Amino acid sequence: MNRVIARSPGRVNLIGEHTDYNDGFVLPMGLPFETVITAVPRLDNKVCLRSEGYGEINFTLADDPKTIKFWGRFIAGMAKALDYDGTTVPGFEADIRTNIPVGASLSSSAALEVAAGFAMCAMAGVKPDPVRIAKLGQWVENEIIGIQSGIMDQLISAVANKGSATLIDCRSLETEPVTLPPNATVAIMDTMTRRRLADSEYDLRRASCERAAEELGVDKLRDATIDQVEAMADGIDRQRARHIVTENTRVLAAVEAMRAGDAPALGQLMNQSHESLRVDFEVSAPALDEIAATAREHEGCFGARMTGGGFAGCAVALVDRNHADQFKAHIESGYTAPDGEVPNVWIVEPSAGASVTTE
Repeated sequence: MNRVIARSPGRVNLIGEHTDYNDGFVLPMGLPFETVITAVPRLDNKVCLRSEGYGEINFTLADDPKTIKFWGRFIAGMAKALDYDGTTVPGFEADIRTNIPVGASLSSSAALEVAAGFAMCAMAGVKPDPVRIAKLGQWVENEIIGIQSGIMDQLISAVANKGSATLIDCRSLETEPVTLPPNATVAIMDTMTRRRLADSEYDLRRASCERAAEELGVDKLRDATIDQVEAMADGIDRQRARHIVTENTRVLAAVEAMRAGDAPALGQLMNQSHESLRVDFEVSAPALDEIAATAREHEGCFGARMTGGGFAGCAVALVDRNHADQFKAHIESGYTAPDGEVPNVWIVEPSAGASVTTE
């Protein structure tokens, strides 16, 4: 084996936000943006990483991943996770390229973890198991990076279907492809604002959900009903729980709308999701609210919402295919980023999940 080439896409979540760590339902899709790792095994335990725009990082497989320079932690962490799980990874040299915007809520970190997992398995002579790699990637986020995130980002990056979104049951990890309505396409709108989840209130939201589940006597909020939630005493935990329970219902309704080819119904559910995230879960932000509202002003927009963990980054819109170009121009002229930049707007189709080749 001379080298391996692994690729893994970013993702956008159409609906189902913060439900994954509550064992709920999500509806993401893979993106045409991807991270590509070209790696060559070494005969020792050294790892030499080169990334255009992000510099070089060197470490050994014996090093504690938490001591590695930040972006290298994702790769060092995945090597350690594979080792703990019974796969011995050789040292290697790798070039890393990505066109996934970092910090834009499009899962650049999950794509890096999954691509690394696929590459390392190939170098170790093990066939990559997408679900296993996704679970190990989540472990890296939780234990090495320190973000108590769910499984969605890594799993969709690993198993995404070309041409369709994917319904994920985050309890069973069962997946099902669901195609978009034939007259609709997806627009990603970058507010040009950035955040780091580690510095956000992400973990506070998860803790609130866990408190609510305990109060309701259920394992996870996926098991709660809206009647149970409404019977709770007023407070933050009740608000957070209400978002999770209603969001799970919206995801399943969105799947039915997609199966029926009903783009307006899907768009309305996306609008409702954004409002729930803004009011009950309080993870939106002025820039996200503004760009979503600007999107809804266009006649070709069925619905729009923030996507990802929140606080900054991107929003997603469902758009009439025949109006996609006009919609893009509308956002570029109608929304101005906080620092005056013109926003990035991408019209995208669902792309395939991770893969690896050997040469």
